[in-house]
Amino acid sequence: MDKEKKSFLGIYFECCNVYGRIYKNKECTAYVGRCPRCLRTVKVPIGDGGTNQRFFKAR
Repeated sequence: MDKEKKSFLGIYFECCNVYGRIYKNKECTAYVGRCPRCLRTVKVPIGDGGTNQRFFKAR
C-alpha cells in the first residue's frame, strides 16, 4: 500500500512547553493546527518568498 505523505511543520508551543505538528489546510494556503494541550490555534501562511525552515516556535 502506498501512503501519501502529508506536508507538516513542527511547532514548539511555548504556551504549554510541548511539540506538535500542524498540517496544510484544504486550500493549501496555510498550515493550521492547535496546541495539543490547551488547544490554542496557530496559522502559518504559505506564500512566495517564504522559508525552507520546517520547525518553528509558537508564542
